[in-house]
Amino acid sequence: MNKTYKARIEKAKKEIEDTEFILIGGGAGLSAAAGITYGGKRFTDNFSAFIKKYGLTDMYSSGFYPYKTQEERWAYWAKHIYVNRFEPGPTILYKDLYQLVKDRTYFVITTNVDSQFEKSGFPVDKIFEVQGNYGYLQCAQGCHDKLYYNESLVREMIKKTVDCQIPSELVPICPVCGGNMDPNLRINQYFVQDEKWYKQNKLYNEFLKQSEGKRNVYIELGVGFNTPGIIRYPFEQMTYHNEKATLIRLNKENSTGMKENADKTVTFNEDIKEVVSEILR
Repeated sequence: MNKTYKARIEKAKKEIEDTEFILIGGGAGLSAAAGITYGGKRFTDNFSAFIKKYGLTDMYSSGFYPYKTQEERWAYWAKHIYVNRFEPGPTILYKDLYQLVKDRTYFVITTNVDSQFEKSGFPVDKIFEVQGNYGYLQCAQGCHDKLYYNESLVREMIKKTVDCQIPSELVPICPVCGGNMDPNLRINQYFVQDEKWYKQNKLYNEFLKQSEGKRNVYIELGVGFNTPGIIRYPFEQMTYHNEKATLIRLNKENSTGMKENADKTVTFNEDIKEVVSEILR
């Protein structure tokens, strides 16, 4: 829809007010808009020693750096997990999103792993974190499906990091196979989907079934093309197949969608935080 910013805001407001169901899809651009950025000053302020030692350039690529030892690897990852999962409180953007939908019938599917939805008031039974959560560890080989909450260990690792290394006794070891541990992130075929993951997946699919063919608003926030099959493409397909559906896309860089949905899509390539605030107002 090629409309003015004000007209698009009013259209989005009306669709949200009139709908029966709201499905929120949160991608990396949402947390970045909330202030949880992986580069720039936030990166250099928190990782100066690692930048100097390894030449790291941002938090995303740093997660794939070939650290020579587990002591070095976990010194980095402890800091990464802390600054993205445990240090930030609920952000204004996520709290505004909660205010926008809290009294409605809604569900959240997200590829973000920072728990911002939960921190900002969204009930756990309305959030499906498809790609994992920084707050948990898993066996690196996925030898069993239990996850381990890591906050106290992460804080201890940071406290005892010296020259970008943690003490060997703090390196996490799988209690079942004795192998290495990983953050619970979908980075390979060994990603652990525990009992909670399957429960949330079931709740998500029940929501889709309940809302099928009814008046729906799909709110897509900061979703790019890294994992489009999780949120972006399904939201487009559900919009296309439901004549009563509207897709509201907030995305500064990847705002173009299916031309077949053009008349059912309200697109914003402006700042996500500003747009949500305006819709809520």
